[in-house]
Amino acid sequence: MLRAELHCHSSLSYDGRDPVEMLLAQAEAVGLDVLAVTDHDEIDASLAAAERAEEYGLVGIPGMEVTSEAGHVLALGIEELIPPGLSFVETLDRIREQGGIAVVPHPFQRSRHGVAPHISEETLASADAIEVYNSRLFTGRSNRTAETFATSRNLPMTAGSDAHIAEMVGQAVTEIDADERTSEAVLDAIRAGRTSVVGRRTPWRISVKQFSGGVKRRIVRALLYPF
Repeated sequence: MLRAELHCHSSLSYDGRDPVEMLLAQAEAVGLDVLAVTDHDEIDASLAAAERAEEYGLVGIPGMEVTSEAGHVLALGIEELIPPGLSFVETLDRIREQGGIAVVPHPFQRSRHGVAPHISEETLASADAIEVYNSRLFTGRSNRTAETFATSRNLPMTAGSDAHIAEMVGQAVTEIDADERTSEAVLDAIRAGRTSVVGRRTPWRISVKQFSGGVKRRIVRALLYPF
C-alpha cells in the first residue's frame, strides 16, 4: 500500500509559497511514497518535482490543477500544460488524451472553485475520481457531501492536503493499492478504485496563514507583472 499526497502547490502557483525541493523533503519526512505537485494552471514545477522525486525515495506524479470553465480539476499523469477556460468535459478529454486521470477536488465548495454548482451530477460523475477529503475545508460538510456522491456513483475516491506551504504536505493521504511502485501503476490503481483516504483538517490558523499569504503573493505579482 502506497501513501500519496495528490494535491499540493509550489511557489509556481499564484498562491503557493515554497519551492518543490521543500515539498519533496516534507513528503519524505512524513513517510509518503508518492507526491503530485498540482499548481494552478502551471506544470513546470510539477515536472521538475516528478523528475527529482526518486532522490527523495518518492514516486513522482506530474500534473496540475486546471481551472476549467466550471471550476478546478486535478490533472494527474500529464506532461503538457492544459489551458484554463475550457469546458469541464473538454478539460477531461484533454487530460485523458495525455494518458492522465481527472480528479475533481473539493467539488461541492463553491467558494473554492468547486465544479458541482455549475455542472450536472451526470457530468460530474464522468470524472475518473472524486476528492472526498480536502484538508483545507473549514467544516466537514463539503467533504461528506463529496464522499456520499462518490459512494452513490461507485467512483474512486482520493484525499488531498491542498497544501500551499510545505509543512502541510501529508495532512491528507490517499492510500493506494498499486501493483508496482511506478507512476503508471499508481494511476491505474486510482482508476480502478483501489484507494482509501486518511486525513486531518488543516488547523484554522494555518489555513488563514495560507490564504493571507496567497493574497499577498497575488498582489505582489500583479504589481510586478501588470500586463
